[in-house]
Amino acid sequence: MGARFPATGGNIRDAFWLPVATLWWRELVRLSRERTRVLGLVAAPFLFWLFLGAGLGQSFQPPSASGGGGYLQYFFPGTVIMVVLFASIFSTMSVIEDRREGFLQSVLVAPVSRASIVLGKVLGGTTQAVVPGFLFLLTGPAVGFPFGLPQLIGLTAILFLISFALTSLGFLIAWRMDSVQGFHAVLNLVLIPMWLLSGALFPASGAAPWVQWFMRLNPLTYAVSALRRALHAQGSPLGGDVASLGFSLEITALFGLVAVTAALMECRRPSTKSAG
Repeated sequence: MGARFPATGGNIRDAFWLPVATLWWRELVRLSRERTRVLGLVAAPFLFWLFLGAGLGQSFQPPSASGGGGYLQYFFPGTVIMVVLFASIFSTMSVIEDRREGFLQSVLVAPVSRASIVLGKVLGGTTQAVVPGFLFLLTGPAVGFPFGLPQLIGLTAILFLISFALTSLGFLIAWRMDSVQGFHAVLNLVLIPMWLLSGALFPASGAAPWVQWFMRLNPLTYAVSALRRALHAQGSPLGGDVASLGFSLEITALFGLVAVTAALMECRRPSTKSAG
């Protein structure tokens, strides 16, 4: 791994955080070597947002308490979440690649706690997801979301929280997968419907009652809601019935805590796939 781990009986704090930092840095080095991936992660959702938003702009007007803004503005927070979602998917694919290359097996037999492995990989993937999400977020002023430095810092913190939750969920799924194809199939079955029913494309207030129930139970709904509330810091958000910022952040944090705890439990289970 390019780092020397402390021997048993040494500094326990270093023995935990050194592997975390090493795995996190390894993911950043991997991202720096794939700059075109960052461009693709931002460009594809941007075109999707632009064309879909422009196409539906005249035919669909989301409810708004303040009476301003159009569909491009409404769709913006959901597109940011889309960027983060796809970036999280790509980052957690490295778990499968590391297993194929034998790197994961070498880490698992090292004197390193499983919690360090999970946290290092998840934090590395989270950082990879925040970068393209932040770059797309910077286009906000062009669609009516002017923000200063303090608000931008708050938005970045929310992006980090959302990225952490999604990356933890992606890690949990990838840990038991043998192939990238199977990984994509599961994610298409789980994460894409979560995004579609998160309020990113349409508000819950205009959906059928049974769809509204799915949206209320969907943790990603509150991630979109938190970002939407933070972007509309000076006014009422588009979309009608949107949860408060505090409640949305609490649900998103709980989502991340449950996902990373499940990933830790899964990583500690004996597995012939992980052991090689």
